[in-house]
Amino acid sequence: MIQWRLFWQQNSFFVLELTKLQKNQFQDDGFVIVRNVVDPEKISQIVSRYPLLFKGSFETGVSPDEFNWKFGRDDPSLTRQICNGWKSDRIIASVVLREDVGRICAGLMGWEGVRLGQDNVIWKPPGAQSLVFHQDDSYCGWFEPSFMVTCWVTLDNTSENTGTIEYAKGSHKWGLFNPVEEFHAPENYKKYLFNAAKKINLEKNKIEIIPIKISAGDAVIHHGRMWHGSGANHTSSTDRRAIVTHCIPVNAKFSKNSNLGMGKVYGKYKNSYNNEMEESVFPILWSRNSLRSEFIKQYLDSTR
Repeated sequence: MIQWRLFWQQNSFFVLELTKLQKNQFQDDGFVIVRNVVDPEKISQIVSRYPLLFKGSFETGVSPDEFNWKFGRDDPSLTRQICNGWKSDRIIASVVLREDVGRICAGLMGWEGVRLGQDNVIWKPPGAQSLVFHQDDSYCGWFEPSFMVTCWVTLDNTSENTGTIEYAKGSHKWGLFNPVEEFHAPENYKKYLFNAAKKINLEKNKIEIIPIKISAGDAVIHHGRMWHGSGANHTSSTDRRAIVTHCIPVNAKFSKNSNLGMGKVYGKYKNSYNNEMEESVFPILWSRNSLRSEFIKQYLDSTR
């Protein structure tokens, strides 16, 4: 059984430390589970914000960068998603902007530090459809170095039946493939995973797909080249909600192709005189030289 070390800190969180076994598992499998990342009281606060967010009511008054689903506007069978909800709600931000998560992610990737690329606020209600298998790194061409590592925190107990996140074990070693465009409610959510396996001459029955079965408040961290997706929520009464932090290298800058792919959304933040990423948009979560973005503390303290 994998062990972990947790130390209490203020604002209802533990400071996370991974064991050597967990670090080795990440390198071998492409993902690692971390328990008890968020406590029940904090989870209750977070989930109370979900209906408001998806109705377009934002605590800070700032709209997220991507508002993919809204009550009364969009198909109720689709998975609901907001990108950069941390800008819209400081309770969400208190999870997304965690320093210990940044430190762990940097350590797993061997980086000097990490900044936030973007977050996802995800809600898969009963009956909601699948999300296609994909690689996060395939959407990173608008900045360089074009790498990502992701922390996926569940706010509900998960099972294969609720449409939990699934990983193709070891697939982060397959190489990088083209981005998948058919993201929400695909006819076959494993189609592109199987196509990728075929290109490296790996038979379909040799792919080990792992559905993540964890408790509310647990997390899983995965490599940016990890093939992952999720099936439909087949239950009649169980939600599957998650907050996702996508970390990128602390030294990341806009690339020459900043207006391609996801850069069509985030390339608007590129200034006219250099390729630097502004910390107020892409905050530094942790770095070896302690250059965590200064505004984060004041921003989060205003929630108390």
